[in-house]
Amino acid sequence: MGEQIHGTAVVDGTVEFGEDVEIGPYAVIEAGARIGRGTRVMAHAFIGKGTILGEENVLHPGAVVGHAPQDISTTGHEKSRVVTGDRNIFREYCTVHRGFRDGTETRIGDDCFIMAQAHIAHDCQIGNRVILAGGALLAGHVHVEDRAFISGNVAVHQFCRIGTLAMIAGLARVSRDPPPYFLITGDSKVRGLNQVGLQRAGLTEKDRGEIRGAYKILYRKGLRLEHALARIETTYTRSTYVRHLVEFIRGSKRGICPHHRRGAPRD
Repeated sequence: MGEQIHGTAVVDGTVEFGEDVEIGPYAVIEAGARIGRGTRVMAHAFIGKGTILGEENVLHPGAVVGHAPQDISTTGHEKSRVVTGDRNIFREYCTVHRGFRDGTETRIGDDCFIMAQAHIAHDCQIGNRVILAGGALLAGHVHVEDRAFISGNVAVHQFCRIGTLAMIAGLARVSRDPPPYFLITGDSKVRGLNQVGLQRAGLTEKDRGEIRGAYKILYRKGLRLEHALARIETTYTRSTYVRHLVEFIRGSKRGICPHHRRGAPRD
């Protein structure tokens, strides 16, 4: 079975379709796009030039994927693109912008859920099973690791990295790197572990306990960062989760989110 394209859709003749693709009324798909098997593009959705969508993605009404970067210095003619994996959901009026310069790309993995009016700016790199709730805003060049949860109306500064299974609470302002597995609130402050997320991800009690121990060494012992990381490495030598935490922190260029001080006023 081939693609089903509504008569009111505007589709460039160079667009490539997989099997069983559905294009709804008044959708617009620009030149050079590739739409993977089983993808559904609903009414008034927009797919920009050169966009590559994997299989079984769903674009809800008004979703914009692959439009020009939102920057005053862009020309709109850059040879850049958006590339996605499979089974992603793009809800109403979310926006995903393509790379800023020739040869660059914004990339989204598999099974992500981008809710209504969320924004993914140019050159962002999004892992698998990431959730962006309504109104969440990612500035340019943000990297989000697998299974992170970014709540409603969160604003993330450009070039930040968000660790795997991190949970960013609603209305938070993220200007430093949230480490993996932690809960972030307010003005880039760590409040503890993402307990619910870790359990849902299937981590054992032993795994969660090791992450909890690393968290206490990192934030509760009053150690300098390098000393804390060294102690974590010698204490939890066999934990792949803790090893990833240490590697993430060592790779941070913006610095990791600090701990919320007890007794401090709420952000």
